[in-house]
Amino acid sequence: MRFAWDAVRRRPGRSLVTALGIGLAVALVVVLLAVGAGISSSAGYLATQSGVDLIGVSPGAAPPSTQFPPIASAHPLAQEIPRADASVESASPWLLASLLFGNSSLWDRANQSSGGQFIPAGWGPSSGTSIGWIPSDNAGITTPLLVNGTGFTYPGDPHYANGSYDGLFTHEIVIDQGLATQLGVTVGSLLWASPRSVAGPAEVEGWYANATAFRVVGITEPYYLIPTAALAMFYLSELQSLTGSASAGADYASLILIHLVPGANAAATQSFLQGRFPGIGFFTLSDILGAIQSEINLYSVFGELVGATGLVVATLFTTTVLLMSVDDRRKEIAILRAIGYPRATVAGYVVEESLLLAVFGLAVGLPLAYLMGLGLNRFLTGFLTGLPSGFAFIRFDPSVAATGLGVVFALGLVGSIAPILRASWIPVSEELRTP
Repeated sequence: MRFAWDAVRRRPGRSLVTALGIGLAVALVVVLLAVGAGISSSAGYLATQSGVDLIGVSPGAAPPSTQFPPIASAHPLAQEIPRADASVESASPWLLASLLFGNSSLWDRANQSSGGQFIPAGWGPSSGTSIGWIPSDNAGITTPLLVNGTGFTYPGDPHYANGSYDGLFTHEIVIDQGLATQLGVTVGSLLWASPRSVAGPAEVEGWYANATAFRVVGITEPYYLIPTAALAMFYLSELQSLTGSASAGADYASLILIHLVPGANAAATQSFLQGRFPGIGFFTLSDILGAIQSEINLYSVFGELVGATGLVVATLFTTTVLLMSVDDRRKEIAILRAIGYPRATVAGYVVEESLLLAVFGLAVGLPLAYLMGLGLNRFLTGFLTGLPSGFAFIRFDPSVAATGLGVVFALGLVGSIAPILRASWIPVSEELRTP
């Protein structure tokens, strides 16, 4: 090891730059591994925190896809599924839709003229994602946390009225903080909603004429299960009225979210419900996480390619520095060979120097990776607020650290191959005659 220490001390600047290069490569690999581990574990954490044990979708659709053909007769299913299997605590049909929303200020401007000339530039209905559900059927399922207002007033789904759709139309809406801020509304404000698009200011008045007014009865935190900056929640039948599926023959939902009683076997319930309701595909939490993992694996392949590129560059850099070190000490190596040191011993000295540089790189890389991971995690969580406590995009575990350690020593060994060959075959007699 004295030979290696002497080589490092002889060229401290070059050794420092080499260690930094190795450290950056190690940090890159470790961070990429930590991101993959964090996303994988966090996906499972979010899924288990949601309270959703099974998801029912139309045949041919499968989570985590965002495209779900409609499921008909959603309201009866909310009652039939729990009656069919006692292990089901709740079955909640959710209808997902994209709508446009307008506030009172835009309504006032639109009604001041028929051509929209009094509407300021950039004003128009705002887009948002909507959920239609039966609030009382969400038992055990995590829903957005209410921060202002009282939320929905009535139990069940009043407008549905046992399939007649002539019951009370509550005109109540709950929105998240993002949509509330975007529209500048508070609890008690009126919002207009419609799936119809608007091409320009001249069409805004007509849009309002065909839109439906709702009163804001609650404002919630962001909802991590549907990561959007603008989310609105309706009674299921009232959102169906906006999307054109408010009839007993349609009664559409996008998903059926199922929460089981504690201790229930999700796979057994899945099998039973699949036989009892053949027109619906049921997926367990394991199925969903497996699909998510396949998406993560695609990221992992990309990350591995990026990491491999960094390692190749670091290895070439280390090889170059070691070759320079061997050239600087050619005469010293020739003297060692002349007094009887075998090639294997000389090669060992080169390997020691390479591993010493790799250890210095590890000392730089691991703390740097940790700091990079903390910064990246803070940056990513800033895009997705409302996450449950304990969630993290980055996860440093023993396997990540062990991989980083293995990478460093592999880099040191591979980087020493060419320098070993050069040091082992230095012509001793010729080198000693050189002045």
